[in-house]
Amino acid sequence: MLKHFITVSSQKNLDNSFDKFDVLSVSGKYGIVNQIKFQGRSFAGKTLTNYKVVNTNDVVYTKSPIKNNPYGVIKVNKHKSGIVSTLYAVYNPTKYVCSNFVELYFNDNLRLNKYLKPIVNIGAKHDMKIANKEVINHNVIFPEVEEQRQICTLFLKLEKLISLQQRKLKQVELLKKYLLQNLFPTKNEKNSKIAISN
Repeated sequence: MLKHFITVSSQKNLDNSFDKFDVLSVSGKYGIVNQIKFQGRSFAGKTLTNYKVVNTNDVVYTKSPIKNNPYGVIKVNKHKSGIVSTLYAVYNPTKYVCSNFVELYFNDNLRLNKYLKPIVNIGAKHDMKIANKEVINHNVIFPEVEEQRQICTLFLKLEKLISLQQRKLKQVELLKKYLLQNLFPTKNEKNSKIAISN
C-alpha cells in the first residue's frame, strides 16, 4: 500500500515562519512551483497560519481537477520548503521510498486516474471529497528503494538529455530563421547578405 511509502504530514505554519512569498502551487506540467515566481502573484488568504508546510522531497496531492487529470495530481517538492493551502494534502516520505519515484510512478495519466478514480468523490462544486489518509490506503507496486533510486537517476539523465536537445533545437531554429531572412533579399535589396561559395 502507498501508506508504506508516504505518511500524512501534520506540519502547519503555526509560527508564521513562512509568508506569502513562500506559497506554493501544483502544476500538472511543471510540478510544485512558487506561486509568485510562476504566476506573478500570490493567491494566498489573509492568514497563513493553517497553511501546510511542504519540505523538500515531500509529496503533495492537489485535490482539484487539472486538464488531463480530473481527480488531481501527485507531485514531489524538488525545491526549497514552502507552504500550501489546506486544500492540498501533504505527505512525508518514509525510508522505503525515493520520493521522486512516487512522482514518476504517478506521472502516467492513465495510472494516476485509475488509482484516484475509485476513491475520489466529486462534490456539487467540483471539489474533491476525499480524506488525506484515504489517498494512501490503496495498493501500488514499488520496487525496493535502491532500485527506485536507480530508476530516478536514469530518468533524471533522460530529462537532462531532452533539455539539452531542446536547447540545440532552438539554436538551429534561430539559425534557420536568420538564414531565411538574409539569404533571400526583399524587393528593396538587390543581393543576399550572405555569400554562398560553390
